[in-house]
Amino acid sequence: MTSSIGAVDVRPATPADRSTVERLWLMFRHDLSEFRNGGVSQLPHPDGTFRSERVAAAFGEPGESGDSREAGDWAPYLFRSGVHPVGFAFVRGVGGPTRVLNSFFVVRGARRGGVGMRAVRDVVARYPGDWEVAFQDVNPGAVAFWRRVGEELAPGEWGEERRPVPGRVGLPPDVWISFRYGGAVER
Repeated sequence: MTSSIGAVDVRPATPADRSTVERLWLMFRHDLSEFRNGGVSQLPHPDGTFRSERVAAAFGEPGESGDSREAGDWAPYLFRSGVHPVGFAFVRGVGGPTRVLNSFFVVRGARRGGVGMRAVRDVVARYPGDWEVAFQDVNPGAVAFWRRVGEELAPGEWGEERRPVPGRVGLPPDVWISFRYGGAVER
């Protein structure tokens, strides 16, 4: 089934958008709970929430561990189709030489109609230069989508490699794609 979503507004998420992004985060984590990475299930906490340190970091706050080292180096984005929230993205390393599209989500009802590609292109265009995105081989939809992103944004000039997950011995490596988009970054 393909989406019939028209225009998608991609804009920086504000503190007023936090509750909307948190609800979308629950859907994102729910979708990921389907995949057992290295045999490890990704079930919710007893209160029905999922780990959310990335949401906290994206909004410039310390995460569940209280670690604030990366707070302020993130940028959250909210995607809307009219009044309907249809996704989000978190960019990490906004002040560095390489940005990481740390978390990216499009609601199921808006998938397969170009919403994701339009949103990722809009977010990446805001920070011309080098980009990286990680995903897991166990998620075939992510594998296909991110490879398509690499080829559409940097035809024939993107790379893919597997890297160990820091601090998570026993998990399969993450798959990382890297590409350059837009003009050179001026510093």
